[in-house]
Amino acid sequence: MSTVLFWFRNDLRLHDQPALHAALTSGATHLLPVVCLPAPDERTPWGFARVGPHRRAFTAAALRGLHQQTSVLGNPLLICQTPPATALPQLAQALGATTVVCEDIPVPYEQAEVAALRAAGLQVRSVWHSSLLHPADMPWPASDLPGVFTSFRQKVERAGITPAVPLPAPARLLPPPQVPAPVLQAVGAEQGAASIQQPTPPQGSDARSSFPYGTPACDGSEAAALAHLAQYLARKLPHSYKATRNGLTGLDYSSKFSPWVATGALSPRQIYADLKTFERDHGANDGTYWLWFELLWRDYFRLLHLQYGAALYRARGLSELPPAPHNPRDFERWCRGETGEPLVDAAMRELAATGYLSNRLRQVVASYLIYDLHSDWRAGAAWFESQLVDYDVYSNQANWLYIAGRGTDPRGGRRFNPIKQAQDHDADGSYRRLWGTA
Repeated sequence: MSTVLFWFRNDLRLHDQPALHAALTSGATHLLPVVCLPAPDERTPWGFARVGPHRRAFTAAALRGLHQQTSVLGNPLLICQTPPATALPQLAQALGATTVVCEDIPVPYEQAEVAALRAAGLQVRSVWHSSLLHPADMPWPASDLPGVFTSFRQKVERAGITPAVPLPAPARLLPPPQVPAPVLQAVGAEQGAASIQQPTPPQGSDARSSFPYGTPACDGSEAAALAHLAQYLARKLPHSYKATRNGLTGLDYSSKFSPWVATGALSPRQIYADLKTFERDHGANDGTYWLWFELLWRDYFRLLHLQYGAALYRARGLSELPPAPHNPRDFERWCRGETGEPLVDAAMRELAATGYLSNRLRQVVASYLIYDLHSDWRAGAAWFESQLVDYDVYSNQANWLYIAGRGTDPRGGRRFNPIKQAQDHDADGSYRRLWGTA
């Protein structure tokens, strides 16, 4: 008997799963599907939880759905309450396994996790599958990625590069190995399984939320993700996406794909494939094109990580600017929505109450923290990591660098005037009233 460990990371789905396909066709006779939950007491350098309650609850819902799916296929997901560097070597040793297959995530924190497994003597096969387009299909090596998104997009479109067809979910999994009870206890499997069964916090169903993750329609599972995609297309909302995407409240002003794409419950290639079918049946317009445009932005941020790696996490980023100043007191006021700037405070209160915030407001509050409160952009990026149900490490880091002028954008940062933004996007004050700042 040979066993391969499949480590689910930010890919909590069965459809379009190249990494899982690699594990299933590896020649092993048994498969152990594993996920390792982040420690609840893990803190950022800024003093708050790295994974806050909203993000933890939404991910737990994704894991509940994945556990149900793998159970139906005869191989329940093993949910560990210990870090991968602890859990996976112990499991491998108990089972006589030597290989772990997982998603490739080329960012410092996640790379350190893989390095720890290799240091423990495991063979780790990481498979890239988080992007719409595969890096190997680009007409340039990662080191020659265009420094501006527009150039990247134009070259991709001129070259006619299109995504691979999404893989169907497997009809079966390899059988599970028998894990000794003492090992299950050592890796916290009982506690891990119990933790995802806890009900979603009531904040997720806040009636004001633009993404009420505590409701069936916005459940974190893969099934809910695919149902949301289907209804979004059935209602022909792609046609109006570009016109409404800068909205501030409501479920339909934007696609709301991002929470499920962030956990991996929804594949971007599946979105693209279904969108092309929609265009064939109902016609293409600026709205459908803009969904492709946004997915390309997401890819670009991933390719930036292949090009620059850990340099994107330096205080100066890719710039030669001096380290950013930081004002802890003002940063805490910003987090609580108590800066005195009504639009910023409304947005930060929404984020704290619901774990979600519109893209427009993410830019406004980031700009305010950096340029008006003179606080370190990395603290803001960490707060978003903690709070957002759709936190994506690549996009979060690159967007904060963009606003701070420490990324690749030659314009040197983006400063948003909150008063003008309120006039443009909340002229009647309804959003500010909704969150008690007007």
